[in-house]
Amino acid sequence: MADASLQRPEGTAEDWTIPQDWDRYSPAEHAMWDHLFERQAGMLPARVVPEFMEGLKVLRMTRPGIPHFDELSERLMKATGWQVVAVPGLVPESVFFDHLANRRFVAGRFIRTPEQRDYLQEPDIFHDVFGHVPLLANPVFADYMQAYGKGGLRAHGFGSLDSLARLYWYTVEFGLIRQGDALKLYGAGIVSSYGESIFALDDPSPNRLGFDLERVMRTHYRIDDYQQTYFVIDSFEDLLRQTVETDFAPLYPRLRNEPELATDAVLPSDRVYTHGTQAHARAKSARSASR
Repeated sequence: MADASLQRPEGTAEDWTIPQDWDRYSPAEHAMWDHLFERQAGMLPARVVPEFMEGLKVLRMTRPGIPHFDELSERLMKATGWQVVAVPGLVPESVFFDHLANRRFVAGRFIRTPEQRDYLQEPDIFHDVFGHVPLLANPVFADYMQAYGKGGLRAHGFGSLDSLARLYWYTVEFGLIRQGDALKLYGAGIVSSYGESIFALDDPSPNRLGFDLERVMRTHYRIDDYQQTYFVIDSFEDLLRQTVETDFAPLYPRLRNEPELATDAVLPSDRVYTHGTQAHARAKSARSASR
């Protein structure tokens, strides 16, 4: 949701928020939400962390139609002190981090068209609200998101936002978690995608590696396809602890002196759950080369 090059559109507040204008959603737009919700909610229970499904219930997101941000925020405030605010789309990094640091989650208000049902490049309300908001009802994950926002504000002074963006990407957007003997989904980019909800756990192609903060912050990621590597955290408590207890000030210059890692890299020091075949990525590259 962040882009440093953006200019604030006319009609937005200083903090880039806008009214959701819930009454302007058409029956077709509500129907699109219901279709996407039913498809994901039907296949996720065995795959996603229980905390996600609990968040759907606590926030009453199982009701039909696009959620009203005011009603959603009222329930979320009671659970963890967070609220959801509408923005016109991508926002500058400083604005994004400031909202997170103050327990406000920014969400786009538009919803994808039928032609974009399975993929769109810019996050829509289904990705932002269905994907992200349920876990904000979990106190530990809610604290992690705030800690990340505060870290982002500090990172501006170190010129290290790329490294911090990788942490967000591989946790908040595309993270896996180990619960008992099973791997579960929690990243919003996965749980809001039917195809990646299956790919991330079942496909032999991607690497699934144990989470290591510095290793993650050195690793490139893909924005145009399913991930070639997923990182597996042990718990939300451990993720929060590592984020809060790490002194990022000396970490950033150290990372700049370390080689960056390819999206499919597996290191001897990695804790490997799955050493992926990378067949999916290779097949896509072969198709692109043949055009």
